[in-house]
Amino acid sequence: HRGAGRRLQGAYPVKRVAILISGGGSNMAALLASMKGDHPARGVLVLSNDPEAAGLQRAAIQGIPTAAIDHRPFKGDRAAFEAALLKPLLAARPDIVCLAGFMRILTTGFVERWHNRMINIHPSLLPSFPGLHTHARALAAGVQAHGCTVHLVRPEVDTGPILVQGVAPVLPTDDAPTL
Repeated sequence: HRGAGRRLQGAYPVKRVAILISGGGSNMAALLASMKGDHPARGVLVLSNDPEAAGLQRAAIQGIPTAAIDHRPFKGDRAAFEAALLKPLLAARPDIVCLAGFMRILTTGFVERWHNRMINIHPSLLPSFPGLHTHARALAAGVQAHGCTVHLVRPEVDTGPILVQGVAPVLPTDDAPTL
């Protein structure tokens, strides 16, 4: 059955996780580092929309299979890009798809295919500051606290049910990079 796999200490089957990235992969690296020992998940694929993404090399060094589907040749054809993305994803047989700095908006059909099995790491305390440039927007708004949100992905950007949030104070010396 899908998801069946090695069991940890007689518990539930280990979940297979595919991680989608667009850049350096700092969140991806943290996720993979946590998936050790009795963690209930294992990384099975790191997939990027940028063949030059530094995160691909970081994943390969850790022994995680990687793939890249360059989005640029698919200008204006998100369905064709997503069909190409789907091939390595399906081959990896993930139980969970994690968007960790993946900077492409996905179509409703793609998101719904992974309903309640696709999660996103977003750099703000949703529902505040959805979308891009969250740190600069938080600073401009003068908020006292900022953070990140892990949520289930829905077709509308950054609107899915929140799973967990991490809060950090905004310091008077913060700028967008330090925040």
